[in-house]
Amino acid sequence: MKYVHVGVNVTNLEKSIEFYQKVFGVNPVKVKPDYAKFLLETPGLNFTLNVRDAVSGNQVNHFGFQVESANEILTHKERLEKEGFFARDEMDTTCCYAVQDKFWVTDPDGNEWEFFYTKSDSDVHKIESTSCC
Repeated sequence: MKYVHVGVNVTNLEKSIEFYQKVFGVNPVKVKPDYAKFLLETPGLNFTLNVRDAVSGNQVNHFGFQVESANEILTHKERLEKEGFFARDEMDTTCCYAVQDKFWVTDPDGNEWEFFYTKSDSDVHKIESTSCC
């Protein structure tokens, strides 16, 4: 398998394309009046935006990118903050039976994107005082 495919419903294609260009750091490979497609090589992702009249922001829990180092987390966070996105960070948190450094950004339709680095495994699902997927 070369690509994972994710299709997201959006209400404003232009705003969503702008958001995802900044998050992914690439331009879409195809844009139509009601559709846009991004192809990312690393990670292998075929990501499409599909215009709908209304979108329920709770149809999906969240999406995420697992990165290879703590430095990579900070690099992506700084890059997106420079683009004007608020990045909610959760450094050294326990979530999903792992100790992680992570941050979150939200697209124009309320879909959350998690960037995370797994530092170690944990016997605990989450620490009560933190949010967790």
